Amino acid sequence: MNSKIYTAPPGTGKAFLGKSLPGLLWEADAAYSNDDFLNDRRDGAWRSVSIKGFKEQSVALAAGLIKIGIKPGARIGLYMESDVDFCLADMACLLARVIDVPIYLTHTNEAIEYVLKHAEVSAIFVSDGEKLATLAPVLSKMKHLKDVIVFEEEFDGVEGLRSRVRVHTAASVMDKGSEMVASEPGFGDRLVAEVKPHDVATIIYTSGTTGNPKGVVLTHENISFNGLTSFSGLPMYEPGGKHEVAISFLPLTHVFARTLQYGYLHSGTSVFFIDTDHISEGLRQVKPTVFATVPRVLEKVYAKILQKGMELNPLRRKIFTAALNAAREYELGKEPDRGLKVRLRVYDKLVFSKWREAVGGRVEWIIAGGASLSAEIANVFAAAGINILQGYGLTETSPVITFNRPRRNRAGTVGEPIPGVQVKIAEDGEIVTRGPHVMVGYYKSEDKTREVIDGDGWFHTGDIGEFTPDGFLQITDRKKDLFKLSTGKYVMPQPLENRLTTHPMIEQAVVFGPTYKYCSAIIFPEINMVRTFAISEGLDPDISDHDLLEHKIVKDKFQSLIDEANAGMDHWSTIKKFVIVPETLSAESGLLTPSLKVKRSKVFAKYKDVVDTMYTENSESQVEVHH
Repeated sequence: MNSKIYTAPPGTGKAFLGKSLPGLLWEADAAYSNDDFLNDRRDGAWRSVSIKGFKEQSVALAAGLIKIGIKPGARIGLYMESDVDFCLADMACLLARVIDVPIYLTHTNEAIEYVLKHAEVSAIFVSDGEKLATLAPVLSKMKHLKDVIVFEEEFDGVEGLRSRVRVHTAASVMDKGSEMVASEPGFGDRLVAEVKPHDVATIIYTSGTTGNPKGVVLTHENISFNGLTSFSGLPMYEPGGKHEVAISFLPLTHVFARTLQYGYLHSGTSVFFIDTDHISEGLRQVKPTVFATVPRVLEKVYAKILQKGMELNPLRRKIFTAALNAAREYELGKEPDRGLKVRLRVYDKLVFSKWREAVGGRVEWIIAGGASLSAEIANVFAAAGINILQGYGLTETSPVITFNRPRRNRAGTVGEPIPGVQVKIAEDGEIVTRGPHVMVGYYKSEDKTREVIDGDGWFHTGDIGEFTPDGFLQITDRKKDLFKLSTGKYVMPQPLENRLTTHPMIEQAVVFGPTYKYCSAIIFPEINMVRTFAISEGLDPDISDHDLLEHKIVKDKFQSLIDEANAGMDHWSTIKKFVIVPETLSAESGLLTPSLKVKRSKVFAKYKDVVDTMYTENSESQVEVHH
């Protein structure tokens, strides 16, 4: 590989090396006083923990883990909600030099069993008795398990666990630890001094889209470097808890949310944890200045904005449409002409200010990652004064490789490398990267590690991409998603899928074609938006979902969306036929990853009969509905 190596441009941040994760807490406690550092909801009210209180509780819980016999290097599972308790359990593990293994709440028992056995987990933190009861059938099979620690103080006993397994409350473990802390002045300082930057901090099992999950081994420095270096690319970010306020709703089991949390911690930023069912309410209540999300959430926000615009009275709808068209003319990285500037200022007061109020009214940065974000959404939101900074990375890279900075932002790209990171494009188009962000390797799997990290230290991401002339990275597809038609032509499905899912009437789109002679697609509709469109076209508001999707006006609309997605694509990679399936894909059903990426092989397996109908000789129609 002799291609150009890309690095961070001057003035876009600095690299932070040699820090442990508990060390970030000690630095924050020394620098800031924030009584509302971590916050979550309990019985309808906010529960707040100060930086100092969080530090003291973490030390007590870490001491408690040591007291009950958990040794450095042991693996502890975290089967928990993404809240203050998760952060506390995580920090206690880090201080006690044990390796935590977060487990997705959406995983099947089969997947959880695999992770716990593969990691040889000897203890596990659980949020409450209900989750413990759910997990009990799996825990009963764990021969290495010795301790279960439950954060809920009162819960019903659980049957089925092995007799040697001890069940504790987190409070009782902290009480034991508090006795140790009281008996040794400077106990916490000693613990943090014993943690080294290159110690293993966590093993995160990637959910993946195929096969068993792989355990990604990350050190303290992997994550601290990544979080602090990324934050240094936000020069206007004010640490200390007096200005910046964050909400967090992504799972802390995912490295994206977790690394970001350590960045918030080091900055002393107030963080409010909310569940995904109450995002709108949380935005209104907390009025954050920053939050992270996945593109699918932003697509849904955009769809909701469009839906509400279509429901306005004729005059207001005309103003809304004009504002939207002006926003669509705006392009990040280019100075708008005078006329567009004037129109955007006018529509800011009439329309865009209401959009900003919908996300709390104070948002300065929305950090997006985990999948591709359409250029249209990035440009339109930027025109409305809502800055989306899209980044790129993987669990194996802790995760950030590149991201768009506030003053160096290009729609349709994932930005430029962070300081200390090298990126280049291999001869086959694959993105490869090298630096202190790259994992140690896959747990208990040297062969799989060697498959992705070559002898020169380059990690092979599995993503296909290219750099723009001005040095911004664009992702075009997953290498493993590239497929070959029976005609011998290769197809990248992601560009088509991204174009389709940008439209609010389409919840998900999956393109198929391996071994077939042409491409087809399954369209999963957003039925409420389809209905809104139909009503605007004069259809009966009470029409059934079945008749709605079968109506010619609706079918023709979906065909026009397919035609728009096909425009400009190589003729062999265009979608020739598609089926509308009025069902919902979810992480709970196993058809999406926790970051809402489609598990293509599992979708194909479930809907193989539907796909096959698009390749039968008597399939003449381009569009069908599968009920």
